[in-house]
This record gives sequence, structure tokens and C-alpha cells, in this order.
Amino acid sequence: MTDQTITSVSRENRVFRPSAEFQRQANLGSFATYKRLYAESVNAPAKFWARQAKELLTWRRPFKEVLKWKLPHAKWFIGGQLNVAENCLDRHLDTARSNKAAIIFEGEPGDIRTITYKQLHREVCQFANVLTGLGVGKGDRVAIYMPMVPEAAVAMLACARLGAIHTVIFGGFSSEAIKDRVNDCQAKVVITADGGWRRGKIIELKVNVDRALAGTPSVEKVVVLRRTGNATAMTEGRDHWWHDLVTLASPMHKARGFDSENPLFILYTSGSTGKPKGVLHTTAGYLLGSMMTTKYVFDLKETDVYFCTADVGWVTGHSYVVYGPLANGATVFMYEGAPNQPGPDRFWDMIDRHGVTIFYTAPTAIRAFMRWGDDYVKKHSLASLRLLGSVGEPINPEAWMWYHTLIGKKRCPIVDTWWQTETGVIMVTPLPGITPTKPGSCTLPFFGVVPKVLDENGKEVPKGSGGRLFLKQPWPSMLRTLWNDDDRFKKQYWSELPGYYFAGDGARFDKDGYLWVVGRIDDVLNVSGHRIGTAEVESALVSHPSVAEAAVVGRPDELKGQALVVFVTVKSGVTATKELREELRAHVAKEIGALARPDDVRFATALPKTRSGKIMRRILKEIAAGGEVRGDTTTLEDFSVVAALQSQEE
Repeated sequence: MTDQTITSVSRENRVFRPSAEFQRQANLGSFATYKRLYAESVNAPAKFWARQAKELLTWRRPFKEVLKWKLPHAKWFIGGQLNVAENCLDRHLDTARSNKAAIIFEGEPGDIRTITYKQLHREVCQFANVLTGLGVGKGDRVAIYMPMVPEAAVAMLACARLGAIHTVIFGGFSSEAIKDRVNDCQAKVVITADGGWRRGKIIELKVNVDRALAGTPSVEKVVVLRRTGNATAMTEGRDHWWHDLVTLASPMHKARGFDSENPLFILYTSGSTGKPKGVLHTTAGYLLGSMMTTKYVFDLKETDVYFCTADVGWVTGHSYVVYGPLANGATVFMYEGAPNQPGPDRFWDMIDRHGVTIFYTAPTAIRAFMRWGDDYVKKHSLASLRLLGSVGEPINPEAWMWYHTLIGKKRCPIVDTWWQTETGVIMVTPLPGITPTKPGSCTLPFFGVVPKVLDENGKEVPKGSGGRLFLKQPWPSMLRTLWNDDDRFKKQYWSELPGYYFAGDGARFDKDGYLWVVGRIDDVLNVSGHRIGTAEVESALVSHPSVAEAAVVGRPDELKGQALVVFVTVKSGVTATKELREELRAHVAKEIGALARPDDVRFATALPKTRSGKIMRRILKEIAAGGEVRGDTTTLEDFSVVAALQSQEE
């Protein structure tokens, strides 16, 4: 049998301890408290989760049983009833939060709106009445395809208020992607806008919806928000303007309780087969997970202004723009457009103007900021920031250090979070003021999470060695199934090792028990008998002063099994030369070892990415092998990037 251990080559050993000042005010208090609560959460989970659910959530009917676990299906807080929108809005109305800002919104053109909890509650009630008038009720599916505007959150919360199931489709997706998702869940209503602003241009959303709806027989009504004012075709009888419907709707709406396992949303993720997977999340467990992680991972305080840069079309936008922060009564800052519009310092300018205290973004964005240059950051004070976060993929130590030094001014803790659409909420993370951090490591598990790094026989690999990442115990916010495809749910997540959830990532624990995720298992390369995680080679490349971003893939090689092909974008002002190519090959060999020396270095002006900023390595793999680009490309942000790479001469 071939050895399936992943050779882990990272040599990061810097440790950053929490400052005494931050520790004194941390929500969790101390590392000893974390250890005690974590031990209870994994050894007596029913007791732990029952207490959290009773303390944090507002119930209409108390639950009778904490967990029914019939592998791989979990039911949490059985017999309980609650309303998600009530937990996010109504319960704040009799408190000082009633007139507190729930959402501060800035559009790309510069328009600003502040919406209090009282106002947001009124808008959600009105829109719930609008949806009821359109025939939407408990269990009906509603597709939301909107720009990053407050009305997207209003639509989500109105669905939750009615017990309807929303599926948010990212506003950058094509009409084909809309059609696939609407047909899979048989959505009854689509909520969209005339357009949204992106890099100074109008993205015509309604046009995409109209194209998609030519092939979606389940859709009865379309609600259109007027955002950009561009000319918009409306189909009589089917299409309605948001403002027309809301003007006639009552602002009074009595929320009713729904079962703890009532479906809350379906969120589609790309599948390797080209057919998107509809991840299903339900009510109470998901809400508890998103609320708790927001409170502790972001050390949330009443005075915080919290900016998560994710679009509501992704799970990060669900959990950490809408449900988690609003359930905690936080002030959420929401921005519609691109981070470099009109200039590369848009984020830093907004952070200063709005007094943002917590900033949560993706490593891809951080590397883009690095590429644009330090001067854009140095023009701004960023004095309001007290906490930084990272999400979406492993962050390489070089980007972590830049983030720590330039954005955090060496005083803001960084929470490097590992989780997935399927897990619903953050699973492995430092707790600010509590956990000493290491650049590139997501550190320790959150409450109730039991990660294991195992070989192909299900045996734990020694510390320092790489293996595959599994989760051992059920957790409240876990996905319940894939919509209309329970067989695929079982096969995809539960068939690798009996009794374990397979995350699809390669990882290792270091000597201190810290977790290092080295990338997707399908991003692990077999080079001369060594299985190497691409994330570590990419990290070595980005540590070179000329490199802004890198992606590593394998191509078939008769001698080695796989040859390492690296795609590199250089920093502004750097020229891609043959000398630099050789320098980068030597740099990787020095940082990691000769086994990881790239066989081929290709320079690119940009890398193919999904609209959430993840590099599409599958496409690069096909280009590296000289083949045609196949499979699902609906999530690709810019098709011209692929064309440019394919036309590149060796």
C-alpha cells in the first residue's frame, strides 16, 4: 500500500501572545476558562449545548431533548420552537439597542444609510407581509439575487420570519447558474434588483434573472429593488417593484415560532461534477452556532462597528454579516462595491470614516492589498481597529505578518478561522485575548469541535505529520443534508471513514496541538513519493519579496508522478524575467527543500478566481497539463484571465 501521509514542510515558529490589555477585557476571560468549557463541550455536549441554547436564544417553546444522532443525520433541540428573525430583531426592541445602528451601509458611489434595529424590524415586517401577499409561506423556497445592500438582509430575515427557505445566489453569478439553483430547489419567488455597482459599472442583475427565468417553470413572482436606476424590462403580472409593494404593506407582523429543525436556508456550492450542491441548514442549531462564534471569536462589544467584507451570497455573509451579528445586537458595516474603487485604499478610508473596530476579510484580499503597495495603507490612521480576522482559505505567514504589522499596527489580535459552508460556522480559531497565535495556523478548536488528522486507515498521524482532516462529533450548526440528494450527502461527507465527517482538507497538528490546514486534499501533489500540500509551496513563493500571489498545481510526469507547476503574479513595479523564474525556483528549494523545487514557473497578470476570491486551481491544472478547460466554470469571476493564460507562450 502506498504511504498516504502528507509531507508537511512549513517551518513557521513565531508565536504572538495576547496583550495583557486585550486579555483583561476579553469576553471569555482566560485560557483556563476556554479549556474548562471546551472539555465540557466535548465530554458532556448535551449539558453544555442545552445551557448555551437556553441562555443565548429566545424560545417560543422550550426544547425537550438536546440531540438525536443517527449517523449521519443530526437533530438538535428537539421539540423546541423559535423564530430566527425574532432572535435577530424583535428581542432587541425593548432594550437600549432599539435605536442603535443595526446596519451602516455605504454604496460604491458613496451613498450612506444608517438603519437602526427599530427601523430594520419595521422593514422586515413590511417585507414579510409583501411575501405573504405573493403567496409565500412556511417551507416555500425564495431565491435572492441582489447586490450587497441592506435589502438583501431584509429579504433573508423576512423569509426566516415566515419559515420560508431562502437560497441566496451571489450577485456575480450568470443566468445559467441562477437557472440551475432555482430549478434544483423549485423556488417560487425571486427577489432581485435592477442592478448593482461594481468597479464603477452597473451589473445588470434583472437582465440575468430574465434570461434564467426562460427555463424556470417554478417561479411565479419576481420582486425588483430599484438600486441603480438603469432601464429595466418588467413582465406584467410576474414582476413587481419592491417600493410599490412595500408602500402598501403593513409594518406590523406577528412572528410565530417554528420547529428547531425547520429549514432556514439552502446555499449552493460548486461541485466537481458541475452540478452545484445545495447545502441545507436548519434553524436553532445554526443560529446558536453563528451567535456564539460571533460573540467569542470576534470578542464582540456593544460599541463595536463590525465589518465583514463577504457578500451575503456566501456562507460568511449569512453567518457573519446577517445572522450572527444581528442576533448579538451588533452594528454591522456593509459595503456594496469593490475594494479598489475608486482607489486601492477604499477599505482603509471607510474604516477611518466609520470608526470600524473589527475587520474580517479573506487572505486573497490581503494579498491583493499587499500587491497594490503599502503606501495606500499608510495614508490612513486605522486607529479605530481593535481586532482582525481572516477567512476562506489558509493564510500564508507572509500575508499574516503584513496584516499584523500594517493593518493591525502590531496591536490587533488576528483570528485566522477555519470552517466551511457545510459546517455553518467557525470551527477552529484563536480566541482573541486568550489564544497565543502563530502566523498561518488556525490554532485550536471552538467549543464542541473535535478535529482529527488521520491516515487512510483511520489512524491518528503523529504530531508534525500531515494527514486528512476529519471531525468526530456532531455540532449544532452542521449541514443536515444536501437538498434533494441525501445519497450524495452521505457519500461526499461520511463515506471516507465510518463515523467521521470528512472535511476534504489536508492538515497537521504541531507539537502544541495547533492545527495547520495545508489546503484541499485534491490540492495535495504526489512528487517523487512525497505528498506535498500546495498551500505550503504557495506560502514559500509569496515569502519572496517580488511575489504578490501564487498558485501551485501538478501535471502528470513520468519520472516523478507529478511535476510542480507554479503560476505567479508579481508585485507592481517588478518585471517578470527568466532570472526571476530561476530565482523563485531556488527560493522554494531553499525554503522547503529540493523535493519542492518547481519544474515550471509561469508568470500571470492575474489568476483565475471564483467571485468569492478563491483561486480555481482545477482550471490551472488543466492549463498546466495542456488540456482544455472543462467542468463547472459558473463561479469564475473573469473569463479573460483563463483566455490570457491559455494563449501564453512557453
